[in-house]
Amino acid sequence: MSNTATDREEFTDSNLYAFDAWARVYDQQANPLIELEKRFLSCVIPDIDGKDILDVGCGTGRWLERLVRFGSARSVCGVDNSSEMLAVARRKHLDNTLLLKANLPHLPINTASIDFALASFVLSYIPEIGFFAQELTRTLRRSGELFLTDMHPETAIELGWKRGFHSSQGPVRLDARPHSLASIITAMADHGLRLASLYEPSFGEPERCIFRSKGKEAEYRRAAGRPAIYILHFIRESVESGAPELILSDARCVLGPQESVVADIAIRRDEITINTAKPLDTACDEIDLSGYSLFPGLINAHDHLEFALFPRLGDPPYKNATEWALEIQRRYSREIDLHKQVPKDVRLWWGGLRNILCGVTTVCHHNPLHPVFDDHRFPINVVKGFGWEHSLRFATNLEGAHRQSTISQPFILHACEGIDSAAVNEFEELEALRLVDERLVLVHGTALTPLNTQRLNQQGASLIICPSSNDYLFSRFPSLQQLLSVERLAIGSDSSLTATGDLLDEIGFCHEQIGLSAQTIYDSVTRLPARILRLKSGQGRIGPHSPADLFAVRTTALDPATLLSSISWRDVELVMVRGVVRLASPEILPRLPYKSRWNLACISIDGLSRWIDAPLRDLFTSAAEVLGVSNLFLNGRRLSMSEV
Repeated sequence: MSNTATDREEFTDSNLYAFDAWARVYDQQANPLIELEKRFLSCVIPDIDGKDILDVGCGTGRWLERLVRFGSARSVCGVDNSSEMLAVARRKHLDNTLLLKANLPHLPINTASIDFALASFVLSYIPEIGFFAQELTRTLRRSGELFLTDMHPETAIELGWKRGFHSSQGPVRLDARPHSLASIITAMADHGLRLASLYEPSFGEPERCIFRSKGKEAEYRRAAGRPAIYILHFIRESVESGAPELILSDARCVLGPQESVVADIAIRRDEITINTAKPLDTACDEIDLSGYSLFPGLINAHDHLEFALFPRLGDPPYKNATEWALEIQRRYSREIDLHKQVPKDVRLWWGGLRNILCGVTTVCHHNPLHPVFDDHRFPINVVKGFGWEHSLRFATNLEGAHRQSTISQPFILHACEGIDSAAVNEFEELEALRLVDERLVLVHGTALTPLNTQRLNQQGASLIICPSSNDYLFSRFPSLQQLLSVERLAIGSDSSLTATGDLLDEIGFCHEQIGLSAQTIYDSVTRLPARILRLKSGQGRIGPHSPADLFAVRTTALDPATLLSSISWRDVELVMVRGVVRLASPEILPRLPYKSRWNLACISIDGLSRWIDAPLRDLFTSAAEVLGVSNLFLNGRRLSMSEV
């Protein structure tokens, strides 16, 4: 149920009649509180695939529409007191959705039948929250999750916000009773619902536009910097989850491309919880991250880790990737053979370090998996659940490899990599082999035509781009128009053989050379590659059940997506993977607890020191024995062991 923060006319006698009247205009009236909730709650809702979903106080189906799109829920149910609100929701013909008339706080839902429940702007209309908490607990299964959102009670009282809307007969007030956060949390805890996270976001630029359109920018300025809403996340658990192992305090926590909150983050069993209000239990170790923005670890959708120490090879331009591959094998065979004398596990380690330096915590390695990836100290997560072949030209058994990959796994292939007819025709060859389906993930796609892209989208296939490699090899890269037409897009760094640098360099190329928006880029290295690669552990986000895969850079006035598009590896000062500090700058190092420092060693990259959790001395020596100390470069950046 939505709210108007600035209306102060008289209340009507009955909320029920008011909600029925509101249904006629509910979806047409812009509301800054609703916009703020949509932005932030969309960032933190967990994976709902295969779950039974309940929207309490669903109104016209505002959240039901989004929940249906978020994933493949087993069932979706909305309940509301207002028949007219439900009638509007029914006219939206939401798939796999049941709509029920309710008499809240009573819930017409079977006991222990729900995995995920949402009550959006509902709680203030329920006088007795204890019984409502009891009903929510009854309907939730063990480990079921509940999200509660509403106007922030403290700010609402301080600024005199009232509940209401405008009908054709004039302004209408709603009778509402704001509950304090403490009373809500206590009531839920009394009925077995543990607080997992608390978010208290303030209005941002999207909401300011709504205030401005209503001629109420002065109201926006009064509310600026104050928490406008709350989002409470609870989990139904029978036992306490235990104390946190580490707290990251006072970080600006990035939840989405424009969404961030200053919060304390507790790491417990490699997962995170977020609290923006009261200090978390500090009996455990703590890292003070005041002045830093904490991003979800980036997902590098395409790399060949074993080539990180290689220089760029080739004499471009070329017509297609096959021409380049054959030529470097012929012209640069001595240099290739020399680099291959460095043990493969060592080269793979350097590939992992190439990624950790730029904030990547998960990488898709397009080559056979190696036992070194299972080493608990290997610096990054390497994606394992996918099928692949190199390309149409170098595949040994393309159709067989495709058949062997399961329907739930992506199938990844270099394709349409070039600018000649051979590259252009590859998409039709794939269609003739019946390989273009929802599992297919093409890498590069430089030669895709608009019709190819349309077919790609229709079949549910995806595209990973590495445009600096395309620019190097072919003096051409995908156009902005082409990329905006792709529905499932991710960005990869490719290898040092062809790329400008690392994933952050690729991000900069996409932003500056192609013109991709910062928001599109943010999604293409976080949320979208997680979906394309079918990662199910919450990678690419900071929210419920997401892993403690994080990186930190200094906070600026820029929004998160714009900040991400403007930084380089030199700006990355802290990286954590699975809750373990893997990289720290000299400035961050003194802030770390002792046990987070004891495995760190110092290395210099182009004169910049970084402390990294890796056997650096052994890795450096193994590579230097083959290539020579003066010839050690990572992404073309000189490596040297620090004497610190």
